[in-house]
Amino acid sequence: MGDVHAKLIQGIQFHFIDVREDHEFLIDHAAGARHLGKGIIERDIETVIPEKNTLIILYCGGGYRSALVADTLQLMGYKNVLSLVGGIKALRDAGFPLKRNESIKKNNYSYCM
Repeated sequence: MGDVHAKLIQGIQFHFIDVREDHEFLIDHAAGARHLGKGIIERDIETVIPEKNTLIILYCGGGYRSALVADTLQLMGYKNVLSLVGGIKALRDAGFPLKRNESIKKNNYSYCM
């Protein structure tokens, strides 16, 4: 979490990618993050981020899925990929700004976290 916060404070540009499942992203996600789920990222990453040297920071629920995706992206030629240790849980605990899906609240859906 410290790396993301430091890069934001320093104004360093990076792609912040949430690799969780669609329903997890809909509940909440880091402000400024883009969603490319683990199941589709290999298919879509080269269109979304064609530059292989750009900084990419990935996160998931706890850090495991994003670590696997980071390895995959490195095998695909991406040179500057990081996985956020602790995932969205670490972001929540640190008070990082999150966006919540307002339609979930309006429709009175309830989810277990």
